[in-house]
Amino acid sequence: MPTADTKKLIILDRDGVINEDSDCYIKSLEEWKPYPKAIDAIARLTKQGWTIAIATNQSGIARGYFTEHTLSQIHEAMRCQVESAGGHIAQIAYCPHGPQDGCSCRKPQPGLLEQIRCSLGMENLHAAWLVGDSLRDIQAGAAMGCQLVLVRTGKGMIAQEKELPTGTQVYDDLEKFANFLLSA
Repeated sequence: MPTADTKKLIILDRDGVINEDSDCYIKSLEEWKPYPKAIDAIARLTKQGWTIAIATNQSGIARGYFTEHTLSQIHEAMRCQVESAGGHIAQIAYCPHGPQDGCSCRKPQPGLLEQIRCSLGMENLHAAWLVGDSLRDIQAGAAMGCQLVLVRTGKGMIAQEKELPTGTQVYDDLEKFANFLLSA
Protein backbone atom coordinates (compact mmCIF):
# COMPACT_ATOMS: atom_id res chain seq x y z
CA MET A 1 0.00 0.00 0.00
CA PRO A 2 1.43 3.43 -0.88
CA THR A 3 2.24 5.74 1.97
CA ALA A 4 -0.10 8.74 2.22
CA ASP A 5 1.40 12.21 2.40
CA THR A 6 0.71 13.49 5.93
CA LYS A 7 0.76 17.03 4.63
CA LYS A 8 -2.28 16.22 2.52
CA LEU A 9 -4.48 14.27 4.98
CA ILE A 10 -7.77 15.49 6.44
CA ILE A 11 -9.58 13.36 9.03
CA LEU A 12 -13.25 14.22 9.37
CA ASP A 13 -15.79 13.35 12.02
CA ARG A 14 -19.01 12.19 10.34
CA ASP A 15 -22.16 13.23 12.24
CA GLY A 16 -22.33 17.00 12.50
CA VAL A 17 -19.52 17.59 9.99
CA ILE A 18 -20.54 15.66 6.85
CA ASN A 19 -24.19 15.08 7.72
CA GLU A 20 -26.85 16.39 10.08
CA ASP A 21 -26.48 15.06 13.60
CA SER A 22 -29.27 13.81 15.87
CA ASP A 23 -29.44 13.32 19.63
CA CYS A 24 -31.55 10.26 18.76
CA TYR A 25 -28.71 8.84 16.59
CA ILE A 26 -28.62 8.28 12.85
CA LYS A 27 -30.22 4.81 12.86
CA SER A 28 -30.98 4.22 9.19
CA LEU A 29 -30.03 5.25 5.69
CA GLU A 30 -33.27 7.28 5.55
CA GLU A 31 -32.16 9.30 8.60
CA TRP A 32 -28.73 10.04 7.14
CA LYS A 33 -28.97 13.57 5.67
CA PRO A 34 -25.69 14.87 4.25
CA TYR A 35 -24.90 18.55 4.12
CA PRO A 36 -24.74 19.12 0.33
CA LYS A 37 -21.90 21.63 0.73
CA ALA A 38 -19.94 19.08 2.77
CA ILE A 39 -20.12 16.47 0.00
CA ASP A 40 -18.95 19.10 -2.49
CA ALA A 41 -16.16 20.23 -0.13
CA ILE A 42 -14.84 16.67 0.15
CA ALA A 43 -14.87 16.35 -3.65
CA ARG A 44 -13.07 19.67 -4.10
CA LEU A 45 -10.41 18.73 -1.55
CA THR A 46 -9.89 15.31 -3.17
CA LYS A 47 -9.48 16.91 -6.61
CA GLN A 48 -6.71 19.10 -5.15
CA GLY A 49 -4.78 16.07 -3.88
CA TRP A 50 -6.04 15.81 -0.30
CA THR A 51 -6.58 12.35 1.20
CA ILE A 52 -9.84 12.18 3.14
CA ALA A 53 -10.46 9.78 6.04
CA ILE A 54 -13.33 9.61 8.50
CA ALA A 55 -13.17 8.80 12.23
CA THR A 56 -16.60 8.40 13.79
CA ASN A 57 -18.01 7.19 17.11
CA GLN A 58 -21.02 4.98 16.46
CA SER A 59 -22.19 3.88 19.91
CA GLY A 60 -25.68 3.29 18.50
CA ILE A 61 -24.38 -0.17 17.57
CA ALA A 62 -23.52 -1.02 21.21
CA ARG A 63 -26.83 0.47 22.32
CA GLY A 64 -28.76 -1.75 19.87
CA TYR A 65 -30.17 1.17 17.85
CA PHE A 66 -28.74 -0.11 14.55
CA THR A 67 -26.46 -2.84 13.24
CA GLU A 68 -23.04 -2.78 11.61
CA HIS A 69 -24.84 -3.77 8.40
CA THR A 70 -26.94 -0.58 8.59
CA LEU A 71 -23.81 1.46 9.29
CA SER A 72 -22.19 -0.13 6.23
CA GLN A 73 -25.18 0.90 4.09
CA ILE A 74 -24.90 4.50 5.32
CA HIS A 75 -21.17 4.59 4.64
CA GLU A 76 -21.63 3.10 1.17
CA ALA A 77 -24.24 5.77 0.34
CA MET A 78 -21.86 8.46 1.63
CA ARG A 79 -18.98 7.10 -0.48
CA CYS A 80 -21.26 6.98 -3.55
CA GLN A 81 -22.38 10.59 -3.11
CA VAL A 82 -18.79 11.76 -2.65
CA GLU A 83 -17.61 9.78 -5.69
CA SER A 84 -20.53 11.09 -7.78
CA ALA A 85 -19.30 14.60 -6.94
CA GLY A 86 -15.77 13.65 -8.04
CA GLY A 87 -14.25 12.95 -4.62
CA HIS A 88 -12.95 9.95 -2.73
CA ILE A 89 -12.92 8.75 0.89
CA ALA A 90 -9.74 6.76 1.49
CA GLN A 91 -10.80 5.20 4.79
CA ILE A 92 -13.61 5.13 7.33
CA ALA A 93 -12.73 4.11 10.89
CA TYR A 94 -15.56 3.75 13.39
CA CYS A 95 -15.96 2.85 17.04
CA PRO A 96 -18.98 0.58 17.68
CA HIS A 97 -18.55 0.69 21.47
CA GLY A 98 -20.59 2.46 24.13
CA PRO A 99 -19.22 5.11 26.49
CA GLN A 100 -18.84 2.61 29.35
CA ASP A 101 -16.99 -0.05 27.32
CA GLY A 102 -13.53 1.32 28.11
CA CYS A 103 -12.19 0.91 24.58
CA SER A 104 -9.25 2.82 23.15
CA CYS A 105 -11.03 3.74 19.92
CA ARG A 106 -13.93 5.86 21.19
CA LYS A 107 -13.09 9.55 20.85
CA PRO A 108 -11.66 11.40 22.78
CA GLN A 109 -9.31 8.39 22.85
CA PRO A 110 -7.04 8.47 19.78
CA GLY A 111 -7.56 4.84 18.69
CA LEU A 112 -9.53 5.63 15.52
CA LEU A 113 -6.88 8.11 14.41
CA GLU A 114 -4.19 5.53 15.14
CA GLN A 115 -6.10 3.04 12.94
CA ILE A 116 -6.13 5.60 10.13
CA ARG A 117 -2.44 6.39 10.61
CA CYS A 118 -1.48 2.71 10.42
CA SER A 119 -3.81 1.92 7.52
CA LEU A 120 -2.42 4.78 5.46
CA GLY A 121 1.17 3.87 6.34
CA MET A 122 1.98 7.17 8.03
CA GLU A 123 4.71 7.79 10.56
CA ASN A 124 2.61 10.35 12.46
CA LEU A 125 -0.31 12.74 12.02
CA HIS A 126 1.44 15.98 12.95
CA ALA A 127 0.72 17.64 9.60
CA ALA A 128 -2.76 16.14 9.20
CA TRP A 129 -5.95 18.12 9.86
CA LEU A 130 -8.67 16.83 12.19
CA VAL A 131 -12.10 18.40 11.61
CA GLY A 132 -14.83 17.83 14.17
CA ASP A 133 -17.91 19.38 15.76
CA SER A 134 -17.30 18.28 19.36
CA LEU A 135 -14.68 18.69 22.04
CA ARG A 136 -14.00 14.94 22.04
CA ASP A 137 -13.17 15.06 18.30
CA ILE A 138 -10.72 17.89 18.92
CA GLN A 139 -9.21 16.11 21.95
CA ALA A 140 -8.56 12.96 19.90
CA GLY A 141 -6.84 15.04 17.23
CA ALA A 142 -4.77 16.88 19.84
CA ALA A 143 -3.61 13.55 21.31
CA MET A 144 -2.20 12.60 17.89
CA GLY A 145 -0.66 16.02 17.21
CA CYS A 146 -3.07 16.96 14.40
CA GLN A 147 -3.88 20.47 13.26
CA LEU A 148 -7.30 21.11 14.77
CA VAL A 149 -10.51 22.51 13.29
CA LEU A 150 -13.91 22.87 14.94
CA VAL A 151 -16.88 23.44 12.64
CA ARG A 152 -20.03 25.15 13.95
CA THR A 153 -22.39 22.64 12.32
CA GLY A 154 -23.80 19.77 14.36
CA LYS A 155 -22.81 20.31 17.99
CA GLY A 156 -20.11 22.80 17.06
CA MET A 157 -21.87 25.89 18.41
CA ILE A 158 -21.99 24.26 21.85
CA ALA A 159 -18.43 22.96 21.61
CA GLN A 160 -17.00 26.37 20.73
CA GLU A 161 -18.11 27.60 24.16
CA LYS A 162 -15.80 25.06 25.82
CA GLU A 163 -12.08 25.42 26.36
CA LEU A 164 -10.55 24.17 23.11
CA PRO A 165 -6.89 23.23 22.77
CA THR A 166 -4.65 26.14 21.84
CA GLY A 167 -4.46 26.66 18.10
CA THR A 168 -7.87 25.17 17.27
CA GLN A 169 -9.29 26.98 14.25
CA VAL A 170 -13.06 27.50 14.02
CA TYR A 171 -15.08 27.63 10.78
CA ASP A 172 -18.82 27.83 10.09
CA ASP A 173 -18.80 24.50 8.24
CA LEU A 174 -16.71 22.08 6.22
CA GLU A 175 -17.15 24.17 3.08
CA LYS A 176 -15.64 27.24 4.76
CA PHE A 177 -12.67 25.18 5.99
CA ALA A 178 -12.17 23.74 2.48
CA ASN A 179 -12.26 27.27 1.05
CA PHE A 180 -9.54 28.31 3.52
CA LEU A 181 -7.37 25.30 2.76
CA LEU A 182 -7.74 25.56 -1.02
CA SER A 183 -6.99 29.29 -1.05
CA ALA A 184 -3.76 28.89 0.97
